[in-house]
Amino acid sequence: MPARRQTSDTVPVSRLWASGGAHLWPSGGASTGHSHPRGHLVYAARGVLSVHTETGTSIVPANRIAWTPAGFAHYHRAHGDTDMRILFLPPSQARLAPDRPAVFAVSDLARELILTLTGPGNYDGTARAYDPAAQSRMRRVLVDELDRAQENPLHLPEPHDDRLRAIARRLYDTPADNTALADLGRAIGASSRTLSRLFQSELGMTFYEWRTQLRVYHALILLAEGHDTTHTAHACGWSNPSHFIAAFTNLVGATPGRYRAGRGSP
Repeated sequence: MPARRQTSDTVPVSRLWASGGAHLWPSGGASTGHSHPRGHLVYAARGVLSVHTETGTSIVPANRIAWTPAGFAHYHRAHGDTDMRILFLPPSQARLAPDRPAVFAVSDLARELILTLTGPGNYDGTARAYDPAAQSRMRRVLVDELDRAQENPLHLPEPHDDRLRAIARRLYDTPADNTALADLGRAIGASSRTLSRLFQSELGMTFYEWRTQLRVYHALILLAEGHDTTHTAHACGWSNPSHFIAAFTNLVGATPGRYRAGRGSP
């Protein structure tokens, strides 16, 4: 999915160790496509991440944590200056997670656990590091917390039908476009009934549900870049900011104001 890029003073910094990693990325920074021999969790301690796989794009704001199984091809992109944390799970704990990419709501406990397990003590040799047995116990508690949370995705599935892809390209570039589905269909030579059926059969949602998810995705990017709620609402297609706030809160679990202030907890 195309993403806005902006200049930033953040210097890309990557640290990887046996059980995890920490990456500081400027807005627009992205990894290359890759996979890992172990499944891993990613969390944005600051900024917004998107995780891209063949199934689509998962958006990972500060109140979500994403899981990618071992061997699953993916890449990450940062929106806003982003502090990305990565935690690998051993097979004994990874088997408790789904066998496909997933996104979970993150509790306060889960957030503190992943920040502890990926904090400076893990790579700078200070006394703040926990011994392997303690780290294993914390990972198990984290996995239990995610199991209790259940899945709570902000997922934008990737269309494959050429007609849907044409609509997607247009709305990726101009999320504020309010053109009705029937008019979009006339532009690409398909009826609104055909397109509605394709959205349901291929993406599992209506056109309007998909467009709302796309707009909230772009709203997360704009908020991460420092834009206020009113500007973000209008830039993403809502003429009434209160309608935007309701849609955003329904999908993200926090109001735009709370999320922008860094209190995006569920």
